Amino acid sequence: MTSSEPAASPLHATLAGIGHPDADAAHAAKLRQEELTKPTGALGMLEELSIWACSAQGQCPPHAFERTRVVVFAGDHGITAAGVSAYPAEVTAQMLANIAAGGAAVNVLAAAAGAGVRALDLAVDSDTDPALSKHKIRRSSGRIDREDALSQDEAERALAAGIAIADEEIDSGAQLLIAGDMGIGNTTPASVLISVLTGAEPIKVVGRGTGVDDAGWARKCAAIRDARRRAWPHREDLTRLLAVAGGADLAAMTGFLLQAANRRTPVLLDGLVVSAAALVAQLGNPRVVHWLQAAHLSAEPAHELALHRLGLTPILRLEMRLGEGTGALVALPVLRAAVLSLAQMATFAEAQVATRQSSDGG
Repeated sequence: MTSSEPAASPLHATLAGIGHPDADAAHAAKLRQEELTKPTGALGMLEELSIWACSAQGQCPPHAFERTRVVVFAGDHGITAAGVSAYPAEVTAQMLANIAAGGAAVNVLAAAAGAGVRALDLAVDSDTDPALSKHKIRRSSGRIDREDALSQDEAERALAAGIAIADEEIDSGAQLLIAGDMGIGNTTPASVLISVLTGAEPIKVVGRGTGVDDAGWARKCAAIRDARRRAWPHREDLTRLLAVAGGADLAAMTGFLLQAANRRTPVLLDGLVVSAAALVAQLGNPRVVHWLQAAHLSAEPAHELALHRLGLTPILRLEMRLGEGTGALVALPVLRAAVLSLAQMATFAEAQVATRQSSDGG
């Protein structure tokens, strides 16, 4: 990976600090799984999730994720002018206010899962509440089929904002993080980033997003094709790639994921947009992936391509495509169940249950 940021930037410090999760804790978790009162492997993916949790936490048995925080990164995108979305751009600001007021799907699902929600304006094309715009970079990102999404300075500041946001949440006690997205048109730059970083042709990554019709789908194909052509030369430079074809929200998400890994804090990935940011983060430091768990597989075709490149298996497949962090929140109880099953289930010795007979037994 190359980066056009100065060596003393927050991004370089974050990239340099990312290490591996605790291998000893993971090994202890595997051994404990074999001692629990069940056939080995009988809990399927729950066992894998519990081992991941132990490695991230650095202990076995693991502790419950008692404080989970969702951060919704909101931003508008100039590419909406190309007719790639079924909704007008002003919906972003309206939905951001709805999330802040507690009326969105993410709020309902977070309450059900026992998680907190924070909404932030990174590039909404209007003035928003100062409490939401603390880390705002600009109003909307550029139309990426014709111009850069961000200047170099804006991309650097957005990455730094994401790093600062992760620090704020972790310093406030977050044990598990979820990044969510909100922005009309944001699946288009996300699909461009995935196309560039996986090598997939534009036609393979184009989904319906907010529900565009056939004509809108064709316009989206053309926009992604043109933006991909502009972005391709920068496929090995994290900062330039985000400046050319990302946006302030995607850049901030990338910094957020990288700093979570640097701070040894696990992240439950949501859908297409966040997974695109994860791919860019992987470009910066491949070790970031060890701190990520894919919550679900959405209905967007590019999402599966991104998860395959990340090497992550989704917990759920529910055909969700809302964003906001909603898919991760639905998967959160499954992750918690995995942790508790490893931490609280009795071993064969504790329960005085006979283990499997040896091969030469009767």
